Parts: sequence; C-alpha cells; structure tokens
Amino acid sequence: MAKRRKAKQRDSRAPRFWGRHAVAAALDNPARTIRKLWATHEGVSGLDLPSNLAVEMAGAADLGRLVPHDAPHQGLVAEVEPLPDIAIEDLLAGAEDGRPLVILDQVTDPHNAGAIMRSALAFNALGLVTQDRHAPPESGALAKAASGALETLPWCRVVNLARALDQIADAGFWRIGLAGEADMELSEALGGKRVALVLGAEGAGMRPNVAGHCDALARLPISDRIESLNVSNAAAIALYAHHERRSS
Repeated sequence: MAKRRKAKQRDSRAPRFWGRHAVAAALDNPARTIRKLWATHEGVSGLDLPSNLAVEMAGAADLGRLVPHDAPHQGLVAEVEPLPDIAIEDLLAGAEDGRPLVILDQVTDPHNAGAIMRSALAFNALGLVTQDRHAPPESGALAKAASGALETLPWCRVVNLARALDQIADAGFWRIGLAGEADMELSEALGGKRVALVLGAEGAGMRPNVAGHCDALARLPISDRIESLNVSNAAAIALYAHHERRSS
C-alpha cells in the first residue's frame, strides 16, 4: 500500500460528498476525515457511524441546498477533508508485475476522472497519476462518478508529469500513450511485465512533451464511422485489453 502524506491545501472549501455509495465509502476509509454529516432519517439508516462524528438531521429539501442543483444526495451529504497526498516514490515502491498504472494528462472533467478511477480499480490497477494543476479536485461529482474508488485507488498528483514518466520508466514500466493518430494498435504495443497507460484530454489529447516520454503510441481499433471515444471509455477498453493480454 502506498504511503499517504499530509494533503496540500488546494481549496479553502472542504469538499462535500453526496449519495449513499460515496458517503459510505468515505466513512469506511480510515484515511478520510469526515468533518460533518447531514442526513435524513432514511438516509442514515443502516450506516455504522463513528461516535464522535457530528451529524445533523435534516429534510431532503434542506440537503438539496447543500449540493449542486439536482445532485442525487439520497439523504446523505458529508463535508470531508481531502485525502493525504501519495508520493510517486511510495506508489512505485509498491509496484507489482501485471498491475497496470494509469496516467492522465490534463483530464479535468470530474465525471471522466471518476469513471476512470472506477475502471482502474475494477482491473486492479496499481494507481492513478495526474498533474496536480491539471486534474479535478476532490469533489462530490468526482466521488459520485468514482463510486467508491476515490477512497481505495491510490491517486498520486505530481508537479511535472514528464518527470514522473521518467521515474515510472525507471521502475520498469512500459509507457503506452493512447493516440488516435498512432500507426500501431494497442494489442501490438502491449507487452512486458509492467505497463503504464497514458491518456490525454478529449480533443487535445496528450501534450507533445508527454507523448515524447512514452515508449510507444497506440490507438484503439475503432470503426472509422466515429472519430474518437470518450476518454473514460477509452481507458476502460485499454485496461480490459491489458487484462486479457495478461490472462492469455
């Protein structure tokens, strides 16, 4: 397990999570500090709450005013502290052959990032690496999309992604950048005991400097009837392809 360090102050406001799955996962995470919980009687039913947790009972309409419009709070809203940071050295120190690493270059949409976290956890990824300034902060939308993975998947935020990719290579990872214009298909690029999958933002893709720090660029074999896939869908397919390659 990668070691966590004290979280940097990224936002003066503490994140608020909503929805039963996201809030329950945060409550179950010993590394997560819950500042306060607002709940309906129905929402809090069945939850194992710490005795020292401040809980305020409220109506569904009151909870709705604590979260973005139409957010599905399911009777639960929690104000939390951001998780402590994980250093890239600590993450790589726990690397195991066969477990992929996922790197995101300027994927800032919390729904995409959360969905990628969920897929990464589903396929037993070692962790997620993003640039600190070009990634979504912890938020209710991210936690909801991650469906609990935010609390479990190690997430390392780095200052310089290109430098981190050098460290990842030094740890024995074969770095594959997904690019629609690549000549090679992903199935041809996959190989080696350790694989790092690098994905860029939708539209812009990977930045040239990040692509230049990959060992191979590869594309998914999609039909020419569509230009590209959503980045979270591309990540899920790439992780599945890696899993199938390792299992064969």
